[in-house]
Amino acid sequence: MTRLSVNINKIATLRNARGGNNPDVIKAAVDCQRFGAQGITVHPRPDERHITYDDVIGIREVITTEYNIEGFPDERYIEIIKKVKPMQATLVPDPPGVLTSNAGWDTVKQASFLKEVIFELKKDASRVSVFSDTRKIMIEGAALAGADRIELYTEPYANGYHSDRQKTVAPYINAAEFARSLGLSINAGHDLDLHNLRYFCEGIPYLHEVSIGHALICDALYFGLENTIQLYLRELKI
Repeated sequence: MTRLSVNINKIATLRNARGGNNPDVIKAAVDCQRFGAQGITVHPRPDERHITYDDVIGIREVITTEYNIEGFPDERYIEIIKKVKPMQATLVPDPPGVLTSNAGWDTVKQASFLKEVIFELKKDASRVSVFSDTRKIMIEGAALAGADRIELYTEPYANGYHSDRQKTVAPYINAAEFARSLGLSINAGHDLDLHNLRYFCEGIPYLHEVSIGHALICDALYFGLENTIQLYLRELKI
């Protein structure tokens, strides 16, 4: 079964909108784990508009499931990885100030940078994943840079799902097969939800993990967090 990692950034966004500690982000991480999530994902941006440095440290102290820390690999991010030593470090190409991740790495142009960063991160993270689109040249670049996994950027799939889901998922199937042939494991994330998740997971071979945040937290407003996590886990049991 594909594993579910819950991105709790949006819980932190809600807390930060009012100040204080409601909702409690660290408690939410523990609850997600207790409700069945196999991983917790955070993306601590430099402006701390959602997850803060203190959140990252606090969560590490209380969860026993996989901890995945996303981010652009600047000096601050690398220092966080050194201190926390997560199970997984996921590298995203978005610089400070962008609203959300919206593209995979150009692993050709950034080859030297990624190779250097991944070498450094592997001293403290159990594995390194690189955010990638479905182009083979970019996936190959991730492998050459030393990545253990790629995380397929799934917004194009989500956007095309309702118009032609078979055509939309095809590049991801090819990408997963190619990544596997290079020895890479496969994660996926961005705009996956209860409507499009099952079809994606049914089609993608070797899919190890999905990271889902925005849609899952939105669904939790209607269904409750525990029930929502169970609904997502049900979609992954194929």
